[in-house]
Amino acid sequence: MTAAPPLLPDLTAQVTATAHTRASACPCGITATLADRPDGTVVRHADTVAKAHAPDTHPTDLTRRLTVAVGLPDVLLPPLVPTPAALHGRLVTFWPYGTPVDPDDPDAAPWEAAGTLLARLHRAPAPADLPRMRGPAKAARAVARLRDAVPHPAATPVLDAWAALPAWARAEAPMPDTSTLCHGDLHLGQLVRHPAPAGPWLLIDVDDLGTGVPAWDLARPAAWYACGLLPPDEWARFLTAYRLAGGPAVPADGDPWPALDVPARALTVQSAARAIAKAVAAGRALDEVEESLVDACARMASVPPQLAQRDAK
Repeated sequence: MTAAPPLLPDLTAQVTATAHTRASACPCGITATLADRPDGTVVRHADTVAKAHAPDTHPTDLTRRLTVAVGLPDVLLPPLVPTPAALHGRLVTFWPYGTPVDPDDPDAAPWEAAGTLLARLHRAPAPADLPRMRGPAKAARAVARLRDAVPHPAATPVLDAWAALPAWARAEAPMPDTSTLCHGDLHLGQLVRHPAPAGPWLLIDVDDLGTGVPAWDLARPAAWYACGLLPPDEWARFLTAYRLAGGPAVPADGDPWPALDVPARALTVQSAARAIAKAVAAGRALDEVEESLVDACARMASVPPQLAQRDAK
């Protein structure tokens, strides 16, 4: 049986060639591997980035998502080419390099920019042929991986919390909102400055972009705030910026939690499921943050999810 050709070396060659077409005098150095996972391999050469998307990525869906990024250059980092290429059975896209958030400087985290960009995205018209946002599907995959892992005592409260969620949050039914443009996987790693190093902040990663419930995009920081992992002032900065920019996911004032509760629970379960699966694979105990996520899932069992009126039909 013939072995599959190596993806990473050939992707590296392609990003290098693409970078050289963009600059007459490329400051050549070592091509960096930014990520190499089953769901995506990302490499950088100079000011150019190439991404090999997950093997199950649909070409038409990806092209539609790229088209949205091209049309919203003040919100989403536009690709260098609006259609994907192919390499060893994987779809490949090319992007300009942007400076990411510094994980070692939490005080400089761009929470205001994240909230403002999300509000702009949610207010933008969504093309009629855009796929559904993939947030619930990603959460469902994380839970499936947890079920497939070696039995772990922390899995029970996580699976119980998952079972209590409405069907749409488990990707078992259509989402109640099918018209709002959503990112699908918002966290601070999805922001970069472009042009690098000090341009405006933009959102990256269109793999999960689509229509759906906009509160899902606020759910990860909301979940971390609820679990005590995100300081209240940082949560307030993010939420305030989103509201000031006219974001539709929550009311303009008052309690945002009726809209955020179900998505935040789902993201808590997703994070806890991933944490347990990784700990099992590494043969180690859960760390303090991972324990906090599991504890939050256990607390959910005593408080039923709040369903917004439109979601309770």
